[in-house]
Amino acid sequence: MLHPLFYPRAVAVIGSAAEGKIGHTLISQLVEGGFSNVFAVNPKSQGVGTVPGFESVSVIGSPVDLAVIASPASTVSAILEDCGKAGVKAAIVITAGFSETGNIDGEIELKAIADRYKIRFAGPNCAGIINNHHNLSLTLETVPPLGKTALVSQSGALGGLILSWAEEQGLGFSKFISYGNAADINETDLLEYLINDSETEVVALYVESVKDGRRFYEVASRLTKTKPLVVIKSGRTESGRRAAQSHTGSMAGSDAVFDSVLLDCGAMRVYNVEEMFDLCKGLTSLPPLKGKRLAVVTNSGGPGVMAADHAESIGLDLAEPGKRLREKLSVFLPPQCALKNPIDLTVEGTEEGYRKALMAVLEEYDAAVAVYVGTPSLASGPIAAGVCQVAMDTEKPVVPTFMAGNTVTEALKRFKECGLPNYATGERAVSVLAKMAEYENGKQKEAALLKYDGPVTGLPARGQLLEPEAMTLLKENDLPVPRFLFALNPDDAVGAAAEIGYPVVMKVVSPDILHKSEYGGVIINIMGAKEVEAAFEKIEDGAAGKDFRGVVIYPMIKDAREVILGLYRDPQFGPVVAFGMGGIYTEIIGDIALRLAPLTQKRAAGMIREIKTLPLLEGMRGQKAVNFDLLERMLVSFSLLPFKYPDITEMDLNPVFLKEDDIFVGDVRIIRA
Repeated sequence: MLHPLFYPRAVAVIGSAAEGKIGHTLISQLVEGGFSNVFAVNPKSQGVGTVPGFESVSVIGSPVDLAVIASPASTVSAILEDCGKAGVKAAIVITAGFSETGNIDGEIELKAIADRYKIRFAGPNCAGIINNHHNLSLTLETVPPLGKTALVSQSGALGGLILSWAEEQGLGFSKFISYGNAADINETDLLEYLINDSETEVVALYVESVKDGRRFYEVASRLTKTKPLVVIKSGRTESGRRAAQSHTGSMAGSDAVFDSVLLDCGAMRVYNVEEMFDLCKGLTSLPPLKGKRLAVVTNSGGPGVMAADHAESIGLDLAEPGKRLREKLSVFLPPQCALKNPIDLTVEGTEEGYRKALMAVLEEYDAAVAVYVGTPSLASGPIAAGVCQVAMDTEKPVVPTFMAGNTVTEALKRFKECGLPNYATGERAVSVLAKMAEYENGKQKEAALLKYDGPVTGLPARGQLLEPEAMTLLKENDLPVPRFLFALNPDDAVGAAAEIGYPVVMKVVSPDILHKSEYGGVIINIMGAKEVEAAFEKIEDGAAGKDFRGVVIYPMIKDAREVILGLYRDPQFGPVVAFGMGGIYTEIIGDIALRLAPLTQKRAAGMIREIKTLPLLEGMRGQKAVNFDLLERMLVSFSLLPFKYPDITEMDLNPVFLKEDDIFVGDVRIIRA
């Protein structure tokens, strides 16, 4: 459906064709770029050079696939109507003055007209489109060199900035599109189109918010199976989210959720344009990185060590060379060279030394970084030629870091000729390799969310669920809960405690009290009838002035590890599951994993193993590991609840007690919509 947008047979540019106006500029750029079938449309029927002018699209008299609208906002709906009658299939609305300024009704009207005539359109308030393989340049931005990266940008200004830097940064583009307010075509539509675009090998996305988070996840997961997706997501902070909302008129969801979505679907998040350029250059110029073993070959200790330090800190393996490799290196390297990792050729490193050392280490390692610090007395060109030769002779990534200034001018020229990206520092080079390894690993992940097709009902009773009701709901949905009894008065509580067996735990039951401990509403390790009576009285006193309904009594669970399970609805992505260790690990360290619900057991397993405090569950200092299978299955059952009960807006199981062969919910809180 988006083919006419990128590959139109004829284009109509609608707006003033007077010199200096947007319409005139777009037409001139199209013609200069080699696109010949162009029409100018404006009230004066004014043409531009050899391009004929018409009063409206409907009077052109020949088919037009794509209309570009750059006229006042008040005229756009009538123009789109005329395009529909003329059979136009796609449109780009560059004009601003719609939802970003509060004109939401105007945007709704455009969408209605487009739907009526089956027109797909980008914008309004966008910067246009470039298809470098079709001589199509319909934007006021700089036309970048031809390449293999497609750039999709919600922000026209940021997209233009990236295109302006493209030649300087050595990155070519296949396509560019700014989609602005996304009244029709949005980021997910464009990602889906690019899945099968043979001219694009890497996709870069700048986004502030997404229209349909679940569809975005599904499409991004399919895209990353064959093409890397590099994402800059703004609105990471509270001030950033406010700015994104005012700019796009949409709600930016939790940045932590967005982060987890990108990780889960195999996309790579970067945090600035420099990182985006670095990574796209690596992905389009280097072979895939099949493992994490990295060798650093350098002629200078300091920069080499800094690259190695950073590489190890971001998850790459900088193991020392094996005995066989050290012996091989010692045959042709001088005795003063350090044969560890980094492999230091010293200031006397030559073209032969770099070439032979790189070829040798690539027999044992998955990738190599060649760090070279130039001096005026050394010619960098021949050494760069040696690095290029190694890159051509191997199927593994070889990444040069030749620094700095005029001492490496000749080397940079050689790298440009052989299509090898040079990075200004070793740290930037290894950051790219770490992301490339992350991408290859991400391709092995599940690509689709589990589809829930079970029964849908509402929560029982009315108002907020009391704890006994919530525990019963969990039990009915195959979530493990300990035995519990409800008691209205001290006598009932004594009987319930005796039936459950000492020691017991007593908790307050009140619709007015969500956080029980703040009101002294939890008393543990109760050992007899008198203690039960005293505990009941203490809890009732603590609930004075609240709607006190009684207490719930559980067996005391000892020597268990505690985790937290949570559910909430993200404004962009819908139901989200949270998992983490209990207590300070969640509250202070923020050690928590997030996933879109519902979960498969495989995705649940990945979620559990993502937390930093995983060793506490695997067993430390003589402890045995918890039963991961039980925990995974519990997460799966838990993740189905917001689909079965759509009126759940939030839910916490905190704590959940884990033992070697058992698992129990210790407390539950459910917030009804």
